[in-house]
Amino acid sequence: MALVNAGVVVLDCAEPEKLAEFYKSLLGAEETEVTANRVEIEGPSGMRMAFRRDVNATPPSWPRPENSLQVHLDFVVDDLDAAERGIVGLGGRPLEAKDPAGPHEERGFSDPAGHSFTVRGALTPTAPKQG
Repeated sequence: MALVNAGVVVLDCAEPEKLAEFYKSLLGAEETEVTANRVEIEGPSGMRMAFRRDVNATPPSWPRPENSLQVHLDFVVDDLDAAERGIVGLGGRPLEAKDPAGPHEERGFSDPAGHSFTVRGALTPTAPKQG
């Protein structure tokens, strides 16, 4: 028997309403909970995310080496080029990161608040963490 019934990925940010809009559009999600300091969403596949207000939030520095990556979101897509155009259209930014060696086809982005995430093809193996 599991000790935990469900989980939610929570990102701290200065403006949870705006960040929730980005991820709602990215995932085709709906809001499930909205309070003054938190917005929670759920996508059609059941993926749940929440965005918690942190007035002192600063974006992570990854891929710069002085800070390690603490959380990594990995999304599977059918068409990398179409996904990239859509992400940038929503306000996401491509990350300039060194591509790992090998046949891995994935692309790094940051959301409007600076949290990093990767998109990869459905049949693409994930690359090993570099550094």
